[in-house]
Amino acid sequence: MKCLKNTRALAAVMALWMILSVLGGCSGTVGSKSKWEATMTPVSRYSFDYLDTFIEIKIYAKVETRIMDECFAIIERYDNLLSRTKKGTAIYQLNETGSVEMEEDVLELLQKGLHYSKLSGGAFDITSEPITSLWDFKAEVPALPDADALAEAVKHVNYESLVIEGNKVSLTDPASGVDLGAIAKGYIADKVKEYLVSEGVESAIINLGGNVLCVGTKPDGNTFNVGIQYPFQARTDLIAIVKIDDFSVVTSGIDQRNFTVDDTLYHHILDTETGYPCDNGLLAVTILSPESVDGDGLSTTCFALGLDEAMKLIDSLEDVYAVFVDENYELHFSEGFEEYAQVQVQK
Repeated sequence: MKCLKNTRALAAVMALWMILSVLGGCSGTVGSKSKWEATMTPVSRYSFDYLDTFIEIKIYAKVETRIMDECFAIIERYDNLLSRTKKGTAIYQLNETGSVEMEEDVLELLQKGLHYSKLSGGAFDITSEPITSLWDFKAEVPALPDADALAEAVKHVNYESLVIEGNKVSLTDPASGVDLGAIAKGYIADKVKEYLVSEGVESAIINLGGNVLCVGTKPDGNTFNVGIQYPFQARTDLIAIVKIDDFSVVTSGIDQRNFTVDDTLYHHILDTETGYPCDNGLLAVTILSPESVDGDGLSTTCFALGLDEAMKLIDSLEDVYAVFVDENYELHFSEGFEEYAQVQVQK
């Protein structure tokens, strides 16, 4: 089975699968001594204006206003480069014309997307636009895509049709199209963190629609904890709490964006072979990784591969950990997850 995320829907903050808990911080620091005065009361800003999702950044220091301004400027810039729906973006132009010269950072993300497409054998596929564009999880009256249209669309989902030569990117199939929604948020979070560290910020949390990325420690040395919520339950009903050390936490789950038609639940993680939502006995996958772009790509990849294949993949990777929640609400941990992340399973 091959699956991917459809990212057109707005992720409401109250429905996010992961909850940032103010119970502590990471057990390490980033960069040299901060030039900013640390504070336990963070400077915080949120927005729904970019990436079609909820965004919040918290900086635990008395920083200049320009620091937060630049964080959101970075997010806006990438939104205007990577969106497949905004006219004029690099990805929109590629899908419309079939060939575009790209900036270095867009090329970097495309290469990362191709890496996970190949690693998963197409379970994660960045040329998914033909099918993701047929689903609308934001519609007031949800409806299934036309079956014939989906059957035709899946024929044009093939990452091998994406060719990169220097800074020129081409699609050899005119009916194909790139959708970076399943990996872009992680990449952008990493870029925001990179900027904050360069400015001497040692303590912050970046939350891009549930992609949670930790910078350093809280000023008092306590941990930043991220709660993993039971799917379809109250946001305070947690399966576990993970304590990360400069890590990213990313979850893909079927309760994030979905609708019901004729008593059947249709969720946003789609099978690239059928065009319909994946059905493999999993409810969610949470990935811990040093870089959020990897957590983003791997959370979709692992959900698509299913428990057994995904567990083998995660255990073969260095400094990457996962927990899977199956349809019986049983948890399955990859090697080292509990020890490294200091998981506290809620009873």
